[in-house]
Amino acid sequence: MSRLNFTAVTQFTFEGFSIFQWHHRLILFVVFLVLYLLTLTSNAIILTVIHLNRQLHTPMYFFLSVLSISETCYTVAIIPRMLSNLLSPQQAISIPACATQLFFYLTFGINNCFLLTAMGYDRYVAICNPLRYSLIMGRKACLQLASGSWSIGLSTAIIQVSSVFSLPFCDASIISHFFCDIRPLMKLACADTTSKEFITLLISLCVLVLPMVLIFISYVLIVTTILRMASAEGQKKAFATCASHLTVVIVHYGCTSFIYLKPKSQNSLQDRLISVTYTVITPLLNPVVYSLRNKEVKDALLRVLGRKPLS
Repeated sequence: MSRLNFTAVTQFTFEGFSIFQWHHRLILFVVFLVLYLLTLTSNAIILTVIHLNRQLHTPMYFFLSVLSISETCYTVAIIPRMLSNLLSPQQAISIPACATQLFFYLTFGINNCFLLTAMGYDRYVAICNPLRYSLIMGRKACLQLASGSWSIGLSTAIIQVSSVFSLPFCDASIISHFFCDIRPLMKLACADTTSKEFITLLISLCVLVLPMVLIFISYVLIVTTILRMASAEGQKKAFATCASHLTVVIVHYGCTSFIYLKPKSQNSLQDRLISVTYTVITPLLNPVVYSLRNKEVKDALLRVLGRKPLS
């Protein structure tokens, strides 16, 4: 409902983890800083290894390198300000800066969703259509899938940011989160947000449920094909090529779906703690899982370091 007497808000303040005592926030700061630095370092290593090894110049590692770039940008948009707020709570952020953060968060976050879908399609073609793999997953197809993911992320972010910041904000200015996200911002609006929430739900269904369904269909076909293989060794190798991707998909979609597809929650602290999973932990999980569970990447890394690859 619109308010007749109100003070227009020109900046917001993050509630973040200010309810925790100083020593708890300091522990969180150290933990999150270490995870952030590990994320940046591991993604840089992945990109370097893929760039320096021609054996890794394949569609699978092309998508992995694009995902690493996107994940790095995604964390840079969120974590530095979160770390700053842990040391100095109740820091203000202007409305344009908040809109900018939300824009980059949505662009890279949605891009990640569709990149994971493209990687699932790549695994489907590699296992279910191995003889036509190089033909189907050519350079042009890979570039189209990657640019399509970026385009969807960019266009969705423009729509969402425009929708949220067309709302009037008055009186209330404390965001119950550690970054500018859609639902916490809508709670501060002094106008009816029903239509905006409906738009957000529709977009969430498109960018979360649709990729999940496509990945699920891919893996149903992949598992069906693998089970038809006569060789147990072939089955094991095929499952191994999908394990890393599937692990990342489960964690990524599990956490984001819980936040964006569930009904309104009054437990904002719980939402913040769950958000830590997909803003801090998942970006680190991607390069770690793909490097530790992938023999090709480990061998390539050893070659870069001048050591003998694993036998």
